[in-house]
Amino acid sequence: MQRILVSACLMGRRVRYDGAAKTSSDLHLARWREEGRLVSFCPEVSGGLPVPRPAAEIEGGASGADVLSGTARVLATDGSDVTAAFLSGADKALAAAREAGARVAILKEGSPSCGVLAVYDGTFQGRRIAGQGVTTALLERHGIRVFSEDQIPETADYLRTLET
Repeated sequence: MQRILVSACLMGRRVRYDGAAKTSSDLHLARWREEGRLVSFCPEVSGGLPVPRPAAEIEGGASGADVLSGTARVLATDGSDVTAAFLSGADKALAAAREAGARVAILKEGSPSCGVLAVYDGTFQGRRIAGQGVTTALLERHGIRVFSEDQIPETADYLRTLET
């Protein structure tokens, strides 16, 4: 049985920057939860950030890979540099996935940690650009396939290929 790393906010935990959750009602997730497959994780909280906290974005239209390479930072709306917390959280997410044997993750789209296809552009104007968050980039760099909460049917298809 394949384990799946999943954003804690999608599982109903109030860990987002604004203190909210983004609970998913997807039936696949509900079934996988019942089967004990899910490893719920929030890289930002695990990296040491509080709830609530100022919103953060990757600067200058960069991506998570740029943060990993040291060429971009993650900045909060209050001007603080929270890069270290995002890097620490990504490392801890990778460790949690490895410990659980997870080869798949479902993460929250748009997040500077968990964005899969898009992240915000660093201007705090609500504009998204193509790119991955820090945790997504690290997980994929280490061979863990990452899907967004909008790609759960695709996740189910991929899991079937791993389990046959």
